[in-house]
Amino acid sequence: MTQRGDKNRRSVGDREPDADGASHSRNWLYRLGRFAATRRGWVVAGWILFALAMVLANQSIGGATVDDFEVPGVESQAAMDLLETSFPERSGATAMVVFHDPDGLGTDPAETTAISTTIDEVRSLDHVRSVTDPLGNPMSMSPDGSTAFAAVQYDSAVADLGQEAFDALKETAAPAEAEGVQVDFGGELPTVLAERHTGPAEMIGVIAALVILFIMFRSAYAMALPLGVAILGLLTGLSIVGLLGLLIDIPTVAPRLGTMIGLGVGIDYALFILSRHRDNLEAGMEHTESIARTNATAGQAVVVAGGTVVVAILGLQMAGIPFVAALGYSASLVVAVAVVIAVTLLPALLGFAGDRVLRRSHRGAQKVPRSDGPQAGGTHDGTVAEPEAVHSGWVRWAHWVAHHPWRSMIGATAVLVILAIPVIDMRLGQADAGTYPAATTQRQAYDLLADGFGPGFNGPLLITVDLGDGGDPAVLDRIATDVGADPDVRVVSPPELNPAGDIALLTAIPTSKPQAEATSELVHRLRDDVLPATTVDSGSTALVGGPTAGFIDQSEKISSRLMWFIGTVVLLSFLLLMIVFRSILVPLKAALLNLLAIGAAYGVVVAVFQWGWGRSLIGLEEAVPIASFVPMMMFAILFGLSMDYEVFILSRIREEYHKGHSNIDSVVEGLGATAKVITAAALIMISVFVGFVTSEDPVVKMMGVGLAAAVALDATIVRMILVPSTMSLVGDANWWLPRWLDRILPHLDVGEH
Repeated sequence: MTQRGDKNRRSVGDREPDADGASHSRNWLYRLGRFAATRRGWVVAGWILFALAMVLANQSIGGATVDDFEVPGVESQAAMDLLETSFPERSGATAMVVFHDPDGLGTDPAETTAISTTIDEVRSLDHVRSVTDPLGNPMSMSPDGSTAFAAVQYDSAVADLGQEAFDALKETAAPAEAEGVQVDFGGELPTVLAERHTGPAEMIGVIAALVILFIMFRSAYAMALPLGVAILGLLTGLSIVGLLGLLIDIPTVAPRLGTMIGLGVGIDYALFILSRHRDNLEAGMEHTESIARTNATAGQAVVVAGGTVVVAILGLQMAGIPFVAALGYSASLVVAVAVVIAVTLLPALLGFAGDRVLRRSHRGAQKVPRSDGPQAGGTHDGTVAEPEAVHSGWVRWAHWVAHHPWRSMIGATAVLVILAIPVIDMRLGQADAGTYPAATTQRQAYDLLADGFGPGFNGPLLITVDLGDGGDPAVLDRIATDVGADPDVRVVSPPELNPAGDIALLTAIPTSKPQAEATSELVHRLRDDVLPATTVDSGSTALVGGPTAGFIDQSEKISSRLMWFIGTVVLLSFLLLMIVFRSILVPLKAALLNLLAIGAAYGVVVAVFQWGWGRSLIGLEEAVPIASFVPMMMFAILFGLSMDYEVFILSRIREEYHKGHSNIDSVVEGLGATAKVITAAALIMISVFVGFVTSEDPVVKMMGVGLAAAVALDATIVRMILVPSTMSLVGDANWWLPRWLDRILPHLDVGEH
């Protein structure tokens, strides 16, 4: 291999490996790993007791998940706040009890009596303020007489009512159903509190991980350790999230997203540490020393990568929406537990396992390190340094890419750009009950109301009017007339006044369904044109609110902050990689390539969910808009996860470079040595994410598809093509850092010490 001068090798403050391990002993992770290995019984017992305590505490006092979609600073929230203070009778949650008989309702006296009995039971429920008569009001009956509804008004918000209110509401259906009437429940309360099942998601990921780990390690112990550590960490993390629910509202989707992310990163972090330990053992290192050094090198890389994931996900609070911030807190807690358990419990379990983590044929045998490879410490990136023959396929691939950089880079970039094209058409929104499984009562009610009263009936707009001091109530008739004249409004209800006579509420039914783009355009038209013109010089203020307008506002608020969020995460990641690798171009290229890969993943999500390409393959019955928080959540997770592979592969390339190898040789050796483990880790992560596509929740499906696509693109096109090709093109400048900057930057080396 081509050698470079010693002066050039030391230009970024690189340190020579310390053969006697002195530099390792000064590393706190080294000391932690040695402590865990020598006091393994206490460490394992401590973790089991701690995990058990968290699980039991969560089951006994943990807070229930709550979907509170409050969005501070937007018009729909201002309308809700006004109702709560001045018109509390109409500020609580609502629900629809839908009755259906294809032969016609109200023609059979026994059926009529049964429906009345059901309505009486609804009125008697706790927190129910009022219930309309489904048969006595012509506006509550569909034109064909087959469907009718009763509107239920509660005195509290959904977050305060909880699942018990919905369960009690469902029990009232018995009298009507006994007479053959179909009874279903829709509206705000049932839709928000709908139970979604993840299906066999976790099992799919676990089985796939077992298969991949066994093929890779050929050892039952090595197969079981990463999975066992990940599952224990996941149980602990989710229990802590449950306890966090005592302090803040944890969204219903948070445990599912936490499971998806925690299981994936937990297995991956344990995999990298275990791989490095196996390498050390096969190089002839003593068990305890191997565990300690593994923690000091691969463990430190895990801490850096995991810390980046946590910081990126915590950045979700930049959205300014409590619901989204709570998702960030929940996911970051699960990832943080995965990191801690990987550098504490796993070293202790490795101490118990001994050389049983090796293949049976390798146990008891010591391998002599290759003369041109790392010495007794093995590789520093957590990978298995196997004989050259094992890596020959990856080395040949890396050699071809490194020597054909332009061809490789242009082809790979073209693929990612093409996949990213649908992003131009991305529309943020919220999936309505029409996307729920057909067998659910929410979907049945949605379809019955849409068929009987029009698709917009499931997404009413609540127009709250503040008449002010001395306001003219005549303005309410003008508002009803002007709003009703809009071609996208089906009907406007008569205004309702509060007891004080200063606040009024009108309900406008759109002609389009809640998640339609036409509904969003209608909301903006009413706010920007119709209502300001109608209320001018009247002393009144009209606000458009309700759940549908609230989701529209949530989407737009997130959209307005998305670029700031992306810029902040990219900047922090750039600074961290610059500190770790003592380079300017390496972190710059990493940021650009990560953005390209995430953009391609966004494109896949838009094509599948918004355009509907192949939606039947994932159990999605109709196209849906992209859930407002999904792009921000995906970016936070993916930019953090991409750091895992970035740190592990670049640290190995950097190690080869500082041994004196040429830039191209370093790229070939580094990629060839890390490709096997990175590929296995990516396959496990993809399997975990794909498993969640079986969920009934469209949001979980989106996250599963998006994360799986992003990891697949990152581990193949980015890591195996774009990283080596761009590094080959840039040459020695990859590792350039101004001396003045090198002096002021802190040192955080994840490589060989």
